[in-house]
Amino acid sequence: MLLCSLTLTLIWLVVSGLECDMKEVCLGTPGLTGERGEKGEPGERGPPGLPTYLGEEFQSTLREISHQILQSMRVLSLQGSMLAVGEKVFSTNGQSVSFDAIKESCARVGGRIAAPRSPEENEAVASIVRKHNTYAYLGLAEGPTAGDFHYLDGTPVNYTNWYPGESRGRGKEKCVEMYTDGQWNDKNCLQYRLAICEF
Repeated sequence: MLLCSLTLTLIWLVVSGLECDMKEVCLGTPGLTGERGEKGEPGERGPPGLPTYLGEEFQSTLREISHQILQSMRVLSLQGSMLAVGEKVFSTNGQSVSFDAIKESCARVGGRIAAPRSPEENEAVASIVRKHNTYAYLGLAEGPTAGDFHYLDGTPVNYTNWYPGESRGRGKEKCVEMYTDGQWNDKNCLQYRLAICEF
């Protein structure tokens, strides 16, 4: 019975020219304008909004802030030491693990193994190494040709700080470690070294 009355109501609305949406709000011809009511109390002030048009400078600033926040969150997730140099941030959780374990832990938090590409970056990583008084692996590896090192992304090394006489592993020492004085040595990848990531 209810279904019949609903159907008849719907047919009557369609025939009479009214429109009805799914929220049961029906619209017909507007009625007469009523008298204006009294002004109500003002509401609480809302939070400031964004401008209707975001200029290029504003968008650039937002991108930079977003990048810095994301970078900081990744660094803080390590809950350890950190140091910023230029646009890079170097950070450690203070743990000494194998080369592969460092690669995995850095990738897990959105970074990669620290790979100094300038004297300033090398000094930043060295200061972390000195603070923890232990050697650290760097994000470099020896290629198929003995003595030919590259960054882990495959690009050629543009900066080095080898200890005098190094590298001399002749294909047997595929990784690079940093001494507490900031100089480098080629080393096998199975030793435990300080995990330092860059972001």
